[in-house]
Amino acid sequence: MYAMKYMNKLKCVERNEVRNVFKELQIMQNLEHPFLVNFWYSFQDEEDMFMVVDLLLGGDLRYHLQQNVHFSESTVKLYVCELALALGYLRTKRIIHSSLPLHLLFITPCEGSHPGYSFSVDWWSLGITAYELLRGQRPYVMRSSTPANEILQTFHKVHPSYPAAWSLEIKSLLRKLLCIDVQKRISCLAELQDLDYMSDVNWDAVLSKQLPPGFIPNRRRLNCDPTFELEEMILESKPLHKKKKRLARKTRDQGSDGSPQTVKNVIIWPVLSVFQSFTQST
Repeated sequence: MYAMKYMNKLKCVERNEVRNVFKELQIMQNLEHPFLVNFWYSFQDEEDMFMVVDLLLGGDLRYHLQQNVHFSESTVKLYVCELALALGYLRTKRIIHSSLPLHLLFITPCEGSHPGYSFSVDWWSLGITAYELLRGQRPYVMRSSTPANEILQTFHKVHPSYPAAWSLEIKSLLRKLLCIDVQKRISCLAELQDLDYMSDVNWDAVLSKQLPPGFIPNRRRLNCDPTFELEEMILESKPLHKKKKRLARKTRDQGSDGSPQTVKNVIIWPVLSVFQSFTQST
């Protein structure tokens, strides 16, 4: 079983996003890691481009946090190690993510040459993620509409508060990840691994997923918000589950005599093939 992402090709053209779609395909087909949502293959039909990726049924961290799941320090420490391994791998591929929101279980990569960013931004995001998992809220209060200059001022003026119940080690780690001074911030896997707090971590075991997780989602329930999923389906102008009837009607409307007619708005994209690399890897 896999998960499938699909994008309307005509909308991509209208929004001038074709280059970004192909860049995403190009990047993802060259990535393979235990803590990434790995890309398997892509294909297309008259309307859409499809991307087939790993299926993760455990739900995302945002959802579980909203369900009042309490993540212990040991669990968050393991998550930090797993994400750090993924970030270290992406760095070898010269990829910067630039954001690690909790609604993404792991990450979706973007181009590493993003102007104004360096690899250290991902480690800042890792610190934000770890803090939010532990406390249930972010260390800084701001809105998406907050101007960039105000955000920067907030980072310099407001210092995150750390509950007394947290261990000194986890607070020290978070301070090193959330350090405003980029030169003093933990910004690579090696720096994280050198911390005394990480001296007991078996990194090979983490990479091979041999360590028992501190939190296991309930397999008997749907680990997502079905209301949100239903809203997405209702708002979709051309839902996937109606595609068969829609394309059949389009074919029927081409001509009553059955002769081939010109079909408008059909866009054929050169799909990047990954079957060769998949065959080699297996």
